[in-house]
Amino acid sequence: MKILLDECIDRRLAREFVGYEVKTVPQMGWSGIKNGQLLGLAETEFDVFITVDRNLSFQQNLPQFNIANEELAILRD
Repeated sequence: MKILLDECIDRRLAREFVGYEVKTVPQMGWSGIKNGQLLGLAETEFDVFITVDRNLSFQQNLPQFNIANEELAILRD
């Protein structure tokens, strides 16, 4: 399974996905690309897109993209 971490996620999280191929948006050279275009690029190379962007589902028609989208909830002390 190939996983793409959004640019707003700490790249160190990739180490937690043992046994998976994980890349970050910056590693792919996609920093600064708007969400719609980013999802279009991601669906061609990845199975899962992980973000903390709570607005993504409101801004994009996610069912049109052939990629699983997971939103992480970040808990802060």
